[in-house]
Amino acid sequence: MVAFPLSLGCSFLIATIAPKPVSKGLRRLIELMTGIPTVIYGFVGIFLLVPYIRELFRSGSGLCVLTAALVLGIMITPTMTLFFCDSFDRIPRSYLTAAEALGASRTQKLLYVILPCAKMGMLNGVILALGRAVGDTLVALMLAGNSVRVPGSVLEPARTLTAHIALVIAADYESPEFRSIFACGIVLYLFTMMVTFLVRYLSFAEGRRD
Repeated sequence: MVAFPLSLGCSFLIATIAPKPVSKGLRRLIELMTGIPTVIYGFVGIFLLVPYIRELFRSGSGLCVLTAALVLGIMITPTMTLFFCDSFDRIPRSYLTAAEALGASRTQKLLYVILPCAKMGMLNGVILALGRAVGDTLVALMLAGNSVRVPGSVLEPARTLTAHIALVIAADYESPEFRSIFACGIVLYLFTMMVTFLVRYLSFAEGRRD
């Protein structure tokens, strides 16, 4: 919900709207952002976003599901943006020229030519970014609050599966705490595998339709 509209808007700006020098500069900036370590996003969230969320909603410490989700959304936006831009770049130039010859505006080209042609590449970008967000440990560990209970709202703290794996220390291999680590790992693996199979199925169905 956070990353997709941001990524879509940035990719539209880079690929079709901005002048070429501005587009190239923005693309270099997005590529630079993909290399920023996760812990940097976590520290920025702690010092900038957490106080803002705390003051805005007047609820708790600011370490909550909403804070972690916002930072994760910003963190995966560069990855999605680059995938979207690459998908737009692979569209045959003849399609865009034909749309221009028919008098299509930039908005019409985006809606009726670029998006339909790039949808599978965009889907791959969404899935890859989703996998990065689901598998991230540090942002959730630093910003979600790590409360071992089901949150009643996005303004309450929670503990994610990846944060639980990182936090649990159990010397007894037969203890429920130690076994819970493997349970969390299995759930994460099954979720990732399910998403991967879904993408493969959609790609196969789209190929048959074409």
